[in-house]
Amino acid sequence: MTSYEPSGDRGAPPAYDALVLAGGAARRLGGADKPGVRVGGRALLDRVLTACADARRTVVVGEARPTARPVLWAREDPPGGGPLAALGAGLHHTTAERLVVLSADLPFLGAVTVRRLLTALGASHTDGVLLTDADGRDQPLVAAYRTQALRRGLTALTTEHGKLTGLPLRRLTAALDLTRVPDPVASFDCDTWDDIAAARARIREHGHVLDEWISTAKDELGIDLDVDTGVLLDLARDAAHSVARPAAPLTTFLVGYAAAQAGGGPEAVTEAARKAAALALRWADEADAADKADGAGPGAGPGTRPDAG
Repeated sequence: MTSYEPSGDRGAPPAYDALVLAGGAARRLGGADKPGVRVGGRALLDRVLTACADARRTVVVGEARPTARPVLWAREDPPGGGPLAALGAGLHHTTAERLVVLSADLPFLGAVTVRRLLTALGASHTDGVLLTDADGRDQPLVAAYRTQALRRGLTALTTEHGKLTGLPLRRLTAALDLTRVPDPVASFDCDTWDDIAAARARIREHGHVLDEWISTAKDELGIDLDVDTGVLLDLARDAAHSVARPAAPLTTFLVGYAAAQAGGGPEAVTEAARKAAALALRWADEADAADKADGAGPGAGPGTRPDAG
């Protein structure tokens, strides 16, 4: 057993496939369609698929449904055979040397965590890297594995038991050499309605709601663009203060349109925002000058006027 503290490396991860298990019975949710339950306006499954969007191939084991991005669907036989059977069914469709294995109920999983797992796997000689939760418990369905190690383990279990159906996942992970990465947030999964309620509440907290909303809106609109939100917020503030409150949303809309006309990209957004912010400040300067001129009274000379030469 190895413990690993993430380094925050933001380099491109190595090529990997992703395998998402989305076929559980969700008994503690009363049999609800857990992958389709929405948190922050997005289905749990779509949130997980966004986190592993740069996977070379993504396989989802479960009942096929519309998703935010294209995936390859697989199903264990018989359906409902448990996580090991689902893992075996999905593994047949993967070819990369590294495999990220995820459950479909992780509301706070992000691309940064997936990258951490892959980075830790590359830095180790173990069979896999998994997250541990707030209580220090292993979360083997938030993990990156060496694909060959999984194949060997599943083959051994099939030889011993004849099939994988009904076998607990720990029968596989106990035989692997694994690195642990503590992450109580990304490892949080939604097994009960209380978990769903807690996730929905956390997303709406002040420190999270803006980032969550922007991420959700970009997914909904099909936008893949990282911009400096601080620049846009400053622009909205300047427009509201210097012109009028309705100018804030209208100006940010116009900035987005102008950036698109200029070819898009973070640089185009920043440049359009800079121009609009400068314009708003000029409006404010003119308004201040006019107020000062009005305050000078009727006897003021021409030199007090804002356009005096």
